[in-house]
Amino acid sequence: MDPTFWRERWQNKDIGFHQPAIHEMLQRHWPQMRLGAGGQVFVPLCGKSLDMVWLAEQGHRVIGAELSEIAIDEFFAERGLEPTARTLGNFVVKSADAYELWCGDIFEMTADTLADVAAVYDRAALVAIPPELQDRYAAKLKEVVPAACPILLVALDYEQPQMQGPPFAVPRAQVDRLFSDSHTISELESRDALDSNPRFRKSGLTALKETTYLLRPKT
Repeated sequence: MDPTFWRERWQNKDIGFHQPAIHEMLQRHWPQMRLGAGGQVFVPLCGKSLDMVWLAEQGHRVIGAELSEIAIDEFFAERGLEPTARTLGNFVVKSADAYELWCGDIFEMTADTLADVAAVYDRAALVAIPPELQDRYAAKLKEVVPAACPILLVALDYEQPQMQGPPFAVPRAQVDRLFSDSHTISELESRDALDSNPRFRKSGLTALKETTYLLRPKT
């Protein structure tokens, strides 16, 4: 998907995808990541997610990647933080408190950038990427984070013809196809999410399932 799409969504404040609360599944299942306090967590396509605040409250340093500088600036402003900014390659990196947010294209990130990351939390990245690019995303994630990193993945599943993404449907079979070569995949929780997302019902969905997976490296 053209990065301009997401930048315009933030510019126009068309951000229905932004959740106004910390994700319940994150809070319930994060302990299974078995990550000690101080461990760095990578949050791809982070937006201004409140989940990052919760992760920081658990003692983690949060490394985020986001296309929209507006999203990053709003995140810091809403925390009352004034970040320092530096330019690294094609990225503008803004840091304050427990947060280091990289503004730019995630596909341009390199392994040295995330060498100290101990875990990945993906609630909004894989589902935001069109199916034809999901292989590339999964490969990039495996390339840039250390091989020992577990991943907590939240995915949505629905009949794709009923609605034009994003978010895109990511069924279990797709999760297996993308990650089973490198990770052991455990389904932690699955729930009906249509009633809590009425905008999707208005878009034509008749069913919507939200599932949290724990992806633990085989190595």
